[in-house]
Amino acid sequence: MSNLPILLAEYGESHQNPTNKRVHWICVPLIMFSLLGLLWSVPVPNFMQAAGPWVNWATLVMALAVLYYLRLSVRLALGMVLIWAVMAAGLRIVEAGAPLPLWAVCLIIFVLAWVGQFWGHKIEGKKPSFLKDLQFLLIGPVWLLHFVYERLGWRY
Repeated sequence: MSNLPILLAEYGESHQNPTNKRVHWICVPLIMFSLLGLLWSVPVPNFMQAAGPWVNWATLVMALAVLYYLRLSVRLALGMVLIWAVMAAGLRIVEAGAPLPLWAVCLIIFVLAWVGQFWGHKIEGKKPSFLKDLQFLLIGPVWLLHFVYERLGWRY
């Protein structure tokens, strides 16, 4: 049996304030997007380049995260793959059309989103969960996704 319900409940304990929850709905996806963009920007060795334009450090990290998510919930892992595919397409768009390099755009987003996260937790009056356990950096996105699944009536 997965410990997903325990992890979601524990994560939720420090996310009760409505303002902090709204901040997380904005900032967690922005952090994911920007982190993927930063990883996307790191040059890859030739053998990775030969595999295609979608093979890079971001997709490698996504694949490893999917392995973690699969241990928790196959359905949520599939949802995360879909979200990441959309984000990867968004990164390609930013990469092609932004006036700044992708890494610079993503660094700005990353810093601003983390400022938002810490502001939300200041309002909440509780420290971010990842300060207790780093795996909560991976739980945050599925915590949001599980609400989407519940709203749609989907089991996770």
